[in-house]
Amino acid sequence: MKRFHVHVGVADLEASIAFYSGLFAAEPTVVKADYAKWMLEDPRINFAISQKDGATKGIEHIGLQVEDADELAEVYGRLANARGPVLEEGATTCCYAKSEKSWIADPDGVVWEAFLTQGESTVYGDSPDLAPLASANASATACCTPKVAAPAAKSGCC
Repeated sequence: MKRFHVHVGVADLEASIAFYSGLFAAEPTVVKADYAKWMLEDPRINFAISQKDGATKGIEHIGLQVEDADELAEVYGRLANARGPVLEEGATTCCYAKSEKSWIADPDGVVWEAFLTQGESTVYGDSPDLAPLASANASATACCTPKVAAPAAKSGCC
């Protein structure tokens, strides 16, 4: 069964852990010096937060986490059907976990990952450069979020 994933950048990790623990009525399942994660069943979500210097605050990326290789193959097929460029990252370490993953961005630059977690890691890890996937509306962020080119400066209003 698939699980929805959301990763949010925060300014104050401790305050955010307290807030989300109250909101979810649950303590995080993983807490590190710069990261926390809740694996919730109701709603079924992998909700993660991280505090990185200079990183974007707010939603960094969203995705679908699967439980086995068959589901991963199914979701990879969906990425192909979405008709956007897909980066097949393969085996990687990210967010204190070892995973198999691929990335795609929607037409507005919202970055999605599809992944199967295969174990824990003692390091946060890093992410590939996915600039070719994201539109100018995507934001550059830290690990676990694809590094994309900054949007061009706009002149005037709107």
